[in-house]
Amino acid sequence: MLNRRLLLIQPPFYRLYQDRYALVRYPLGIGYLAASVRERTDWDVLAYNADFLPASDPFEVRCFQGAGFARYRAALADRSHALWNEVRDTISAYRPAVVGISSKSTAWRSTMAVAQIAKECDSETVVLVGGPHPSSVFTGVPGGASQPDESCRPGIGEVDKLPGSIDIAAIGEGEDTLVELLHFLERGKHLDSIRGIVFRKGSRLFETGHREPIAHLDALPFPFRYAASVLKDYERYPAAAFGHLFATRGCPYHCLFCGSRNVWGRQVRFRSPRNVIEEMSLLRDAGLDHLHFDDDTFGVNGAYLRALCQTIAAHGPDIGWSCEMHVHLISDENLRIMKQAGCVMIQLGIESGNNEILRSIRKGFTIEQALDACRKIRNHGMALQTFFMAGFPEETETTISDTARIIESIDCDKIIYSIFTPYPGTEAFTLCRDMGIIGNDGYDPSRYSHQSPENCFCRGMDKERFREISGRIEAVVMQKNRTRRIQNG
Repeated sequence: MLNRRLLLIQPPFYRLYQDRYALVRYPLGIGYLAASVRERTDWDVLAYNADFLPASDPFEVRCFQGAGFARYRAALADRSHALWNEVRDTISAYRPAVVGISSKSTAWRSTMAVAQIAKECDSETVVLVGGPHPSSVFTGVPGGASQPDESCRPGIGEVDKLPGSIDIAAIGEGEDTLVELLHFLERGKHLDSIRGIVFRKGSRLFETGHREPIAHLDALPFPFRYAASVLKDYERYPAAAFGHLFATRGCPYHCLFCGSRNVWGRQVRFRSPRNVIEEMSLLRDAGLDHLHFDDDTFGVNGAYLRALCQTIAAHGPDIGWSCEMHVHLISDENLRIMKQAGCVMIQLGIESGNNEILRSIRKGFTIEQALDACRKIRNHGMALQTFFMAGFPEETETTISDTARIIESIDCDKIIYSIFTPYPGTEAFTLCRDMGIIGNDGYDPSRYSHQSPENCFCRGMDKERFREISGRIEAVVMQKNRTRRIQNG
């Protein structure tokens, strides 16, 4: 008799680097899944963020390098590590029939460790993985394909190296898929007719084809509404840990390095303004004074942006909020109505200070246009954070120097600096493999992240020289961010 207990796990990543680093937030991925299962089934649910501590030390790029990276690699290999014992104790105490793990590429090795532990606790436990990495790895063509070709799936072999540890992979949005899967499991039905999964039968993998994205986002329950009853250690989370929400899913842009479309698709879907306001009000009543929209690109539709902001200004809670936008969406009119609706900060993904690099990664704007967008945001009295990245395949010392000069001179409140990372299943990964920068075997995604000291995917630059140049940029970024924090009090 199936016990109808579901354990959803955010695998550890930050805590593997240092026992005082943590993801101090309720991950929306498992939050939406837990709420959907609670609302639409009679299963018990426990959501467990294994990367959480109630208080953590601040970290910057260099926290993930040197001794931090060595600790991370050692923790991944050491199954006696205290963190894996915590995972084991949580699974053993809850005794779930199904364990669902949400995985990014950087956490794939951690995900596999959690899957192994779940099977060690009870070999009959059904282990399901979902999230960005499975959705990208099991999609043959970046951007989505209804019948992916197994030969085009970089990383599919990683699953085959864990016989029995991972039973099912959910592709794309998981809410409907998970609810349907649980119904099938409790009734003992075959999984073949559930769209949007890859599942293991014996030693072979089978896929069931494409599941259409969720059309009516208003039907999704708010993650926070069920957080108190499903989230492990809920009472230890600060209020700000719940201050994230979506207004839309999907992104129409086509950046070379991004794998988001493998999860959400390129067609943007919208929540109604009233539905967004209802969730904002719920979070405001819970004690939050700031919210951040986690949309890949906020405001992609001008009519919707105006309708949302006008509705928030007229009927929404008095609360500040922030978002990430594309350079082309920054206009005086958009900024005016956003500020009236409570927007206090905007993030811009500029990435490079060199126009040729911007063209090659398909950002769709020039550095001059990006800087003009920054000035507009500042002129409207709003805070600004910028994303920059170095180490693209066609980078040279000259192009990276262009980025460094912009970083040194740009007027913003915070710079988020990353090292280019070609995640499996993205066009960037395929390009790097075609260029010979990545071999056809032996790629371990856990070794590479936007802060990894092992990253070097520049075709014309050796690793030592790239690390030297990137290290100088990292030092400038840290100093500028510290100075800005002191200035802002």
